[in-house]
Amino acid sequence: MNLPNSNTFTFTHKPRPEDNFAINFAPLSLSEVYNLAQDPANGAIVVMSGTVRNQTDGIPVISLEYQAYEPMAFQVFYQIAADIRQRWTDTNCVIIHHRIGHLKIGEISVLVAVGCPHRSEAFAACRYAIDTLKHNAPIWKKEHYGDGSSNWVSIGACEVRE
Repeated sequence: MNLPNSNTFTFTHKPRPEDNFAINFAPLSLSEVYNLAQDPANGAIVVMSGTVRNQTDGIPVISLEYQAYEPMAFQVFYQIAADIRQRWTDTNCVIIHHRIGHLKIGEISVLVAVGCPHRSEAFAACRYAIDTLKHNAPIWKKEHYGDGSSNWVSIGACEVRE
């Protein structure tokens, strides 16, 4: 688990040992996140994989660059896990991994996994996690367009679509 230096940051919620949070430059592993979410009490593990797509609102995108204010982003991740456990009390594990740096089309930018005894709560908790992350985490992406231009966007400015 990649944690900010506890000497310089105060935790509101200490992460539970069965949860796992990471922000890093290395490619994210779907199988690793799934394995981290496994628990004998799970009847369901729901994984959401966010990938870099080749366009935004019809404008060709050739790559993305992500940056994060890591101490605060981890705090948001911890709060998401605490909120999930308060709302879906049978949750066994919450996994949130986000990538930073330069990403090409098709690469995974974020993985969220939630393990629960039942599928309905796992789906709901996973959706809550990604939607809350996108609105609250201090993570920014720079979209690099086909015409050579680029633009920084807070992922919190991203619209949640049904």
